[in-house]
Formats: sequence, structure tokens, C-alpha cells
Amino acid sequence: MSKSDASLIPGGRASAFAELGFKATVARLVEEVADLYVSDSIPWVVGYSGGKDSTATLQLVWLALASLPPERRTKPVHVISTDTLVENPVVAAWVARSLARIDERAAIDGLPISAHRLTPDPVDTFWVNLIGRGYPAPRPKFRWCTERLKIDPSNRFIGDLVKANGEAIVVLGMRKGESQARRKVMGRLEGQRVRELLSPNASLQNSWVYTPVEAWTNDDVWLFLMQVRNAWGFDNKDLLTMYQGASEDGECPLVIDTSTPSCGDSRFGCWVCTLVERDKSMSAMIRNDGEKEWMLPLLDLRNALDVRSDETGRRDDRHLRDFRRMNGSVQLHRDRMIHGPYVQQAREEWLRRVLEAQRLVREAGPPEMAELELITLPELKEIRRLWVLEKHELEDSLPCIYQEALGEPYPDGRLDDNLVLGAEEMQLLRDLCGEDELHYQLTRELIDVERQHRTMARRAGLFKALEGALRRGFYESAEDAEHRALQRQGALEDARSTFANGSLPLLRVLDDSQVEPGVSSTGASS
Repeated sequence: MSKSDASLIPGGRASAFAELGFKATVARLVEEVADLYVSDSIPWVVGYSGGKDSTATLQLVWLALASLPPERRTKPVHVISTDTLVENPVVAAWVARSLARIDERAAIDGLPISAHRLTPDPVDTFWVNLIGRGYPAPRPKFRWCTERLKIDPSNRFIGDLVKANGEAIVVLGMRKGESQARRKVMGRLEGQRVRELLSPNASLQNSWVYTPVEAWTNDDVWLFLMQVRNAWGFDNKDLLTMYQGASEDGECPLVIDTSTPSCGDSRFGCWVCTLVERDKSMSAMIRNDGEKEWMLPLLDLRNALDVRSDETGRRDDRHLRDFRRMNGSVQLHRDRMIHGPYVQQAREEWLRRVLEAQRLVREAGPPEMAELELITLPELKEIRRLWVLEKHELEDSLPCIYQEALGEPYPDGRLDDNLVLGAEEMQLLRDLCGEDELHYQLTRELIDVERQHRTMARRAGLFKALEGALRRGFYESAEDAEHRALQRQGALEDARSTFANGSLPLLRVLDDSQVEPGVSSTGASS
């Protein structure tokens, strides 16, 4: 392809291939990657999501290593892919196959490349936090998911590599053209470079970031992927088809001006994401391909997580959440209570819906989805532990929900009989408490605290646990809690106002007539 042809592709945006042409630019970049690779002994980590940018980046690294003689391929290149366990199933399956093929092909080609699938800590996954602990679905102001699911697993891997080797170089497919925010961040880190091509890693010491396609446009990436054969044997046209299926209009148009959307603007992510208004990519996949209607239960569940008010259309899930915060306190914001975690009934319903969606996808999906796990057994074990041990929900309802939703027994057996009460005992307790849900919760927690401490030689923490239970269950209702919180807030505001006006002195000097006998006005004994 000629230089003039390449310069026309981006539709108003400067192509990275405009100056030298496609072949010369790619050849120079491959040489740059190879030179950087052999310049030291620092191991490399290539971030791979299965998307177009990371695929192009890994292909460049692969080409660079293949261009070197075997004796110069001395240091390892780790290809890491973080599976949040709530990725779009189509993309997750694509990435899993890619990682297996990368390992196979690297061994055949004699390249020091190894693939690694990273996952969140089993006690900190999306469903463990939402269903187990009761965290409300993520919002822009409570974005609890990204760090736990994506950042922490990769940082742990890179951190371990730094500990073992002193340093690490992270190769990413970030591009300045992705957004103004990305351009600004990359520009700032560029200014902090102490070595050519390597920016400091903002989140990890002793690790450096290399971004070989930082100047490429969307269209540059697609041109490269269509012109250069995939090094590990995948067909990049299949990747293009996947992006095409996730585009709103089902097309990847020829870009002729800045108003024309590129197919590369399609984005894949977690299918449960409520940080966006709607899941455009999954919706487009279902709409553009009738064979992907099996994904409808996932889209329905995602939309259900994004709870909205029927009247205003705004996000509002307060009716599903406890009026108390996670620690049992009641807090106000603009004279309204700040609600806490999902209540027990809501968490049980979310679990039931996830398991039912899993069953429907297995039944209606293609053969490769027959064993799909939307929620894993380790996650279910942790959720059960949180419900029974930390939330004192002695009913131990998870096995029953599992069997009702999937039609098969829960595979992890019974908990210690000392930790739960039987169905008859729990029903008796509920009958005794009648309609008073708070009284039921308090009594249940007190019983559980006593049972947990019964067999301890030293009952350390018993009184603290009892006090915590009584503080949480002190209120008669949510309205009573709000009324008391408003009273407390009013009293505090009155006290602050009094101090601010100087009408309540903090220190009053006493004369000798006001001092007790035997004590001077200085406080010393006479």
C-alpha cells in the first residue's frame, strides 16, 4: 500500500502510516520492539484482552521476537489476560481459546512467550461482593468493581514478577486516540520518562510501561490486523466479525470523515456492568445475530441489576437495601438516610436469578456454553460463609436456592450443625417475632453470637459482638432510625452553633472562693 493510500484511511485523523507508508512503518516498529527487548534482561508482561488493540500489540511483539536469532530470545514474555468472571461469554470463550493457542504456537516457534489467565481473588469477586456482602450494583460514585476485578489481579502478577526480578516492563495496547482523558494521562506519564520509550507505571513501583501503538488510530489498528496474518493462528477476520456484531448498526463502515463511526469504537466488557446506561455491545450482538438470542437472560439480568424508579427513570434501589450501613450505623445526607447493603431477601433473589440465567444459557446456548458457570462453586462457598457466619442468617438458604434454580443438589454438603438452626426452629422464631422483622434479626443475631462463642475457652470479643448486635437492632423501624438520626444531627448542629457564637465558653477561671478547700486556683494541693 502506498503512502498516499495510507494517509487517506483515518478520515481526518493523522494515520501513523501516513509519513512512511504501511510496510515501512510496521517494519520500523518491529525493529523498535526488538531493540527494546534485547536492550536489557528485564522480563516483559503483555496485557491481552482479546480485543483489537491488545491483539495488534501482541502481534508486533511476536514479530519482533521471531525476527531475532534464538540465542537472543533470552528473557520471558508473559501474556496476561484478566478474566473478571463476568466477562461477555462470547468474548471470554474467544480469549480462552486464544490463550491456549498462544501457548501452543509459541512452543512450536521456539519463542519465550507464555500465556496466563488471571482471575480475582475468590473472596472478592463481583458476585461475592454483590450477593454475599450486599454491595449495591456499581455506580459512578461507588465504583467498587474495577480495582477488585481488573486491577488487583494484574497488579499482583506484575508485583510478584518485580519481587523476583527487581523490575518489569509492561507492554500495553493503549492509544492516545482512544479518548482525551487517555491522551492526557499518557502525555503526563511521557513527561516523566527516565528512559526512552518507557513511561513509569503509575500504580506499581519498579515497573515500566511501553505502548508501541500509542500513535495509531482505530483504522490503523484494523488495517494492520487485516494486512498482517495473526501470528498464533487465529483469523483476525473473525475478530472483525465479532466487533461488527457488537456495533449498533451491524456494520464496520469505510471511514470517510470524523463523523463516521469506526467499527473499532465497539467495546466489550463485563456483561453485568451498570456503570453505563445500557450494554450496547451485548444488545447489538443479540439484535444482529439471531443465533445469539441465548444471551437474552444475561441482558435481562443486567438490566434488572440497574434498578430504576418507575416514576423518574433514575437509578434508585433503596427499597432493596438496608437503612443501616454495613457496620450497622445510620447516616444522613441532606436529611435523608444513606442506605447500606442489599437486604437478605434481595440478595437471595439475585442469587436465584443468576442461577436461573445460568440454567437457561446452558439449555439454549451453543455446545461451548453447555458447561458455562456464571457463578463458580468457590464463589458460592464464600457467599454461604458470609451469609451464615458474618450476617448471622442461620437459615442457610443457599443450598435450597441452588436446588430450586438448577434442579440438582448443592454439591458442597452441609455446614457445621453448630452454625445453623433447622427450618422448624427458624420458623418458630419467626412466629414468635411476628411482623417485627428487626426484632427477628436481632434475636437471630444474638442466638448466633452465643452459639459462636459457646465452645471458646476464652470468649474474647463476646461483649463487643453483643453490643454490636444491640446497636444494629436497637430501632423499632426505619422511620424510627431516621427520626433519631435527625434528632442527633439537630443536637450536633445546635452545639456547633453555640460554640461558634461564643456563648458557651470552653474555660472559666475560678476565684479562690469557688475552689474546694485544700486546692488552689492553679489546681495544686495546698
